[in-house]
Amino acid sequence: MPAASLAALVCPVCRSPFTAGSGGRSLICPAGHSFDAAKQGYFNFLTGKGTVFEADSAAMVAARFDFLSAGHYRPLAGAVAELAAPFLAEAGSTVLDSGTGTGHYLRALLDRVPAAAVGIDISKFALRRAARLNPEAVNLVGDVWQPLPVGDDAVDVVTVVFAPRNAAEFARVLRPGGRLIVVTPRPGHLAEIAGQTGMLGIEPAKEERLAATLAGHFRAHEGRDLDLDLRLAPADVANLALMGPGGHHLDPAALAARVAGLPPRTAVSARFRISVFEPLGSPQQAGKR
Repeated sequence: MPAASLAALVCPVCRSPFTAGSGGRSLICPAGHSFDAAKQGYFNFLTGKGTVFEADSAAMVAARFDFLSAGHYRPLAGAVAELAAPFLAEAGSTVLDSGTGTGHYLRALLDRVPAAAVGIDISKFALRRAARLNPEAVNLVGDVWQPLPVGDDAVDVVTVVFAPRNAAEFARVLRPGGRLIVVTPRPGHLAEIAGQTGMLGIEPAKEERLAATLAGHFRAHEGRDLDLDLRLAPADVANLALMGPGGHHLDPAALAARVAGLPPRTAVSARFRISVFEPLGSPQQAGKR
């Protein structure tokens, strides 16, 4: 376990720093709270009464893993890594991937910049995949709506790709001059298949809503739109529908029947917004390395 990744962590029970034991397979704080890695390599930091949010199921995670492994969203992962890289160039830099899922986006970033890394997600099924994909990162099962198990001013970049955003916690853990990078869908995203697969629609004024949820903690720094014109096989379409939030309500067998009549390739438009935010109070020249 890289020392910089361990240094970013705090105990979810008492907020004390950790030391590693058993060759990095256990985390122990001075108060005696101990967390052992699962056999897949992740740590379960869920404590207390638990979250009110539904974690992604094994079927949803498997669909996401297959879809992302096929490379359909690789340009998106590359764009996120490109925007994050300048803020992770110094030795000891650390990235927090909040809502890391299967770990594909973090993998693309670490392939570009060998930073220390922490990935957190509510789904243990996702973390099983992420820990295998990113063994050099600390991979945690945790609730992003609770205080993050990360110290104050401990990370240089927070990435959030189609995941919940805890603005106050992100601002707390980011160092001055750090950046929050958020990916959201734009109007028209997957419109060609949304209706027939039962996918959830895009909320109106999503970009404005994003800015509003971060106001008081972050200011917009920059952003870019990314459009991908995909040609998907029926199995890809099914995976794309099942891997998103609508997957909580979809029957995989019924979904397979819906897509069975599709042509060998379906043209699908993926429309993304990548937004970069700067914590309020950051020095004007911070982050220009």
